[in-house]
Amino acid sequence: MKPFTTRQLTLACAIAIGAIGLPASPGLAFSSEAQQMCTGDAMRLCSSEIPDVSRITACMVRKRSQVSAGCRAVMEREAAERRARRAAYYD
Repeated sequence: MKPFTTRQLTLACAIAIGAIGLPASPGLAFSSEAQQMCTGDAMRLCSSEIPDVSRITACMVRKRSQVSAGCRAVMEREAAERRARRAAYYD
């Protein structure tokens, strides 16, 4: 298996973190804050799932109680923002 670069690992983790709470999204946007706050958690908790974004996402959701407080706050805030946007779209 080819070793992954730090940039590839960080990008995969950031995409997965941004995807949490988006079961079917046309685009997987993620914030720089989510990348900064959660990449370490994703590497620590879900490194065996890299580079599969959907598996990283599922892993982070399963291990939500183990992520750092900062990452959890970002995940919850961004999920709430996505729910609000989705609700506004369907209203």
